[in-house]
Amino acid sequence: MKIALVHYWFYGMRGGEKVVKEILRLYPEADIFTHLFIPENLDEEILKHQVSTTFINSMPLSKKLYQAYLPLMPWALKRLDLNAYDLIISSESGPAKGVKKNTKAKHICYCHSPMRYIWDQQSIYLEHSGVFKQAYLKSITPFMRRWDIKSSTGVDHFITNSSFVSKRIESIYNRNASVIHPPVDLDQFYISKSKGDYFILAGQLVSYKRPDIAIQAFNELKLPLKVIGTGDMIKYLKAIAKENIEFLGFISDQEYQSILSKARALIFPGVEDFGIVPVEAQAAGTPVIALSEGGALETVVGFNKDEKPELDKNYSGIFFEKPTAGDLIDAIRIFIDYEDSFSPRFCLENAKKFSKDKFHTEFSNFVDRILEK
Repeated sequence: MKIALVHYWFYGMRGGEKVVKEILRLYPEADIFTHLFIPENLDEEILKHQVSTTFINSMPLSKKLYQAYLPLMPWALKRLDLNAYDLIISSESGPAKGVKKNTKAKHICYCHSPMRYIWDQQSIYLEHSGVFKQAYLKSITPFMRRWDIKSSTGVDHFITNSSFVSKRIESIYNRNASVIHPPVDLDQFYISKSKGDYFILAGQLVSYKRPDIAIQAFNELKLPLKVIGTGDMIKYLKAIAKENIEFLGFISDQEYQSILSKARALIFPGVEDFGIVPVEAQAAGTPVIALSEGGALETVVGFNKDEKPELDKNYSGIFFEKPTAGDLIDAIRIFIDYEDSFSPRFCLENAKKFSKDKFHTEFSNFVDRILEK
């Protein structure tokens, strides 16, 4: 059986690429198709495979400005010749599913999310974009939405990472999606014997993740906050941050594991489709302070900041309802009041629900059922 895996772009090893990496472990014979491929940024597991790129990869400045070519990607996907493949697995949160297949082939799409920047979270992206980028995104949105809906009809079966995204897929595409939570590499994390005095914010520093809320909150609280990662908002965040906030940028896996395990809590202020970082934090025995929306509601066992925790229950986090610095500040203060009640061991046990082994089993079983029909 010939298998093609179509992924939107391989810029680095972010959440979507980590899911692809585990799918490729299940199907080592699969060939990869993508718009952008930067091998020096990728894991060995991906480099083992035969890779074909669309013409986007050869366009001027594509390594940095690949997203500017978004309206050309539907056409680029149509030009891919996948006629010889029996199974197509597309991995999408950028254009990937709009490929042609032969009539006997099966197409399964693991949809991390319909493209946020053309759908429900566009206003957040526009809020922190320049005038030219705002105008450009608004101009291409009608076309990209039409293509996104039309290309969904060519998918035989949708899988997604959370019930939250499953509802979004139903709303936009009018399609059902099976939920298979993405794999998290739990084995690399450990529980520290002692905690530090700081909180942590980790991930891409982009608008929809709302890192600005965390910076504003810690400016007022004057508590230590370590910020891991970089992104479009880094200059703005550094400009408004006070001395109690430390920006670490990119760090090694070993440094990340150590810092995460010693943190008092992870701050998670944005709406995420799933959110791997909160699961990693729990695997390191670190509780999570999260916005009560999106994937965090499925990965964190928390109580709302306006309600007292039940004495006979274990918790791995606390939720706040409004995406504002004020609501986050209230949640952090409540967390501090109950900090001793969060068990690192329970955090770890909850994280085990999202292991790589579980993903491998659920994904391969799903594909086998589809192929047997």
